[in-house]
Amino acid sequence: MMVMLLPSPYPVYSTINILIFQTFAFLAFASHLRAMFTDPGAVPKGNATKEMIQQMGFREGQVIFKCPKCCSIKPERAHHCSVCQRCIRKMDHHCPWVNNCVGENNQKYFVLFTFYIAMISVHALFLSFNQFIMCVRHEWKECSSYSPPATVVLLLFLVLEALLFAIFTSVMLGTQLQAIWNDETGIEQLKKEEARWVKKSRWKSIQAVFGRFSLAWFSPFTRPPPKTKLESYLYSV
Repeated sequence: MMVMLLPSPYPVYSTINILIFQTFAFLAFASHLRAMFTDPGAVPKGNATKEMIQQMGFREGQVIFKCPKCCSIKPERAHHCSVCQRCIRKMDHHCPWVNNCVGENNQKYFVLFTFYIAMISVHALFLSFNQFIMCVRHEWKECSSYSPPATVVLLLFLVLEALLFAIFTSVMLGTQLQAIWNDETGIEQLKKEEARWVKKSRWKSIQAVFGRFSLAWFSPFTRPPPKTKLESYLYSV
């Protein structure tokens, strides 16, 4: 903003790129907050009691998995997080970036967070290279409010930072999309667990996280598709 956009002699170019950058930044920040504060799908602690099992309506002789660490009925594809000390439905991993698990209820927000950070990084790389070319053409005159050496240092720092985050978040985004596409979480891939569940088609797997295709896919302000009434009852009591 201070080195390239605000001092730019081209107001249209500057205004358009300021709007793009700030929009991506706002959406990335909102996605980060939603991923951080949304319950990832935690299973209630201590619900593996005889009374609770009877109340949930399980059939006699039906196999029920119990987590020995948090004493909860362990739903299919749930895993215990040693950091959160809870079982998380469709847990992918615990992310220190958002200080939360990435699971069934907040995976969409985490994917959007990595997507928008990657977009910001690519945009910053484009602006940096464009600025460098413009400065060379103008022989470093009126291309920045800083001196030429300071401008070069700041541009190089921005390029390295943007490149680092672009690569890292793109890899994270790719692994998340691959996991969704294959209907297999990161932990399931890591442990090479045999699929005991009925795998969805690739398109159904994507819809399970993002919902029906619309612009809402890219919004951190829309919720993931709701679970069935039976699932909501079983895992909320």
